[in-house]
Amino acid sequence: MGVAGCGKSAVGEALAAALGAIFVEGDRLHPPENVARMASGEPLTDALREGWLDAIGRRIAGSVGDGQGVVAACSALKRSYRERLRGFCQDIVFLYLEIDPATAKQRVGSRQGHFMPASLVDSQFATLEAPAADENAVTLDATRPIADIVADAVSLFEANS
Repeated sequence: MGVAGCGKSAVGEALAAALGAIFVEGDRLHPPENVARMASGEPLTDALREGWLDAIGRRIAGSVGDGQGVVAACSALKRSYRERLRGFCQDIVFLYLEIDPATAKQRVGSRQGHFMPASLVDSQFATLEAPAADENAVTLDATRPIADIVADAVSLFEANS
């Protein structure tokens, strides 16, 4: 979880591979209306995120129900969004990829073929509620190399299982 440009997809794919888990790309589950809105530079509202979060939650719950591990890339910017996802699977552990605004803007601005413009990065930071101490979440520095982030995450998950 984290703002646009923090590396959710790259870290998520690599972490899923390292854990032998299924990877769910949350961006692919946005309805076309949400994609069009973001592509035009408009941030999503809480109401517009609800169906998207539910789609991700159902995917997570379905994989877990089938006995499969799952890693999902999802911004989950607010505590209420994370609680909504936990409604589908209580044991979700969030990996918060913490990044500074300048680096996030630079990364988003250099992406090719993604609907999210760099102009929305500030709105993501304005919405962001970093996980609190009472949430089942781990914070890692998203400016580090992907391999290092994944190695730290795997170590943390193995130590807690």
